[in-house]
Amino acid sequence: MTSLPFTQVDAFADAPFTGNPAAVMPLDAWLGDATLQAIAAENNLSETAFTVATPDDPEADYALRWFTPAVEVKLCGHATLASGHVLIGDRDAVRFRTRHAGVLTVARDGEGYMLSLPAWSMVEKAMPELAAGLGGEPVESYWRDGGYALFLYRDEAAIRALAPDFAALKAHGDLLLMASAPGEGSDIVSRAFVPGGGIDEDPVTGSAHCLLTPVWAERLGKARLRAYQASARGGWLGCTLEGDRVILTGACRTVIEGRFSL
Repeated sequence: MTSLPFTQVDAFADAPFTGNPAAVMPLDAWLGDATLQAIAAENNLSETAFTVATPDDPEADYALRWFTPAVEVKLCGHATLASGHVLIGDRDAVRFRTRHAGVLTVARDGEGYMLSLPAWSMVEKAMPELAAGLGGEPVESYWRDGGYALFLYRDEAAIRALAPDFAALKAHGDLLLMASAPGEGSDIVSRAFVPGGGIDEDPVTGSAHCLLTPVWAERLGKARLRAYQASARGGWLGCTLEGDRVILTGACRTVIEGRFSL
């Protein structure tokens, strides 16, 4: 039997049971992909983050990969924040090398953390089948190659009222579907859905704000935004556009520590 360290963290959470839960599992060396996927399925959280120390890498402290219960993903913000929370120790910052998103940094920010992610642009595109699956009456829609779709709605009430047809959306494959509008107690409000990736609704999605921040920074005419993701758990994010990077801020809470037995 092999025993692996396991920490469950609520990320972008001001208190336990809010934000987005992620499992963080530091490894001595990579396990096979099928085993990593099976562990993530067993954990049954939005993401499980696996890390391996990289002492010979001058730019990063750890290699980092993320898995949903169904697939490996190219970028995950909340599980990166959670990984930083678990591994930062007495350092001011910790750096992660990823396979598709470059080197990501988590740094201390008071009682919380700052997470530096790439700023991703989108192009306007009509997507009537996806819009119908999301429901409501979106007023604009945007696309980024790689499987990212954003639908803008008139107000926060429209976002909260959405009741997507997950079966219909799942048929379109592993897409990150975002719905967003101006917020009532925040600059922007959003919800995020990934039914094709095994997550009907993601509680708080850091990667979505790589796309939301540039769009809303331009529309609102300011680089610093306060964002709320209106899932059942809910979560707050600070979002700042700095050139080709998006800086997200948020807090983390450890809720489970233990061992995972293989």
